[in-house]
Amino acid sequence: MTDPIADYLTRIRNAIKANHRIVEIPASSIKKEMTKVLYEKGYIQSYKFDTEANVQGVIKIALKYHPVTKQPAIVSLERISSPGLRKYVKSTDMPRVLNGLGIAVVSTSKGVITDKEAKKLNIGGEVLCYIY
Repeated sequence: MTDPIADYLTRIRNAIKANHRIVEIPASSIKKEMTKVLYEKGYIQSYKFDTEANVQGVIKIALKYHPVTKQPAIVSLERISSPGLRKYVKSTDMPRVLNGLGIAVVSTSKGVITDKEAKKLNIGGEVLCYIY
């Protein structure tokens, strides 16, 4: 596998399309940080890092759905920067996702944060994905 972040996003996307409640993803440090960002911004219900499964570990993510309409909280996950074509931005050029309704997950020198936090801290970085 050449792009683990794309695999992470695809597993979540597929679980949402199949209306699954929980999705298991092989763990890595960047995936753990992205999961924390998704939880803080309210796109997932909860998460758990399970290191007993194997050496690498597993991230268990409980997906969030609307209680009445059963619509998922995540409408779209879009990979921006890929191993073949990295996408770096300055703090002044941070992208706006759906006019500020969505988030862009950015890998910076301060860790994996959202576009709004990066703009507030005045730091740029690599745009990993758009989520809305």
